[in-house]
Amino acid sequence: MFEFLENLPPFHQGFWYIALAASLVFLIQTVLTFIGGDSDGLDMDSDGDMHVDSPFQLFSLRNMINFLLGFGWSGVAFYNSIGSKALLIIISILIGLGFVILFFILIAQIMKLTEDNTFKINDLIGKTGEVYIPIPAKLEGKGKILISVNGTNHELHAMTESEESLPSGYAVRVIYISDKTLIVSKI
Repeated sequence: MFEFLENLPPFHQGFWYIALAASLVFLIQTVLTFIGGDSDGLDMDSDGDMHVDSPFQLFSLRNMINFLLGFGWSGVAFYNSIGSKALLIIISILIGLGFVILFFILIAQIMKLTEDNTFKINDLIGKTGEVYIPIPAKLEGKGKILISVNGTNHELHAMTESEESLPSGYAVRVIYISDKTLIVSKI
């Protein structure tokens, strides 16, 4: 199967074996990631100390495979181009580290996609909005305000403790929330 490796110098064979083994494990990790293999007890990224909030573990099996992938394939690719074996190893190490850094950057970008933008009414305390339907004075009835949260406008019931009613267009601030109704004051 790997007859082409028999005629290569041992140093070049070493790069090939590292590249092929790392590629095989990387392929298995990728397939398991897409089919959900990590959740079935097949933990391919374990370093003995798992933390759910820290996807950036420097010493993990996944990072070692990423490093070996870059190291092995750069050694194979540049073996005939770079005459000095020491320089080839240094360049391969740098490229392997580059693969690990690239992985961290990709994970950071993916983590941005998991941001929770769920609307929570309690997050409105202290926020400002605009009266949409007039609000009667002294908690005697409900009106509505328009308030923007995470770039989305919400029309919510509101009341005021103020002595005067609040007509449409007034700017208001949410003071507290009572039974899913915003209690606001004029700004």
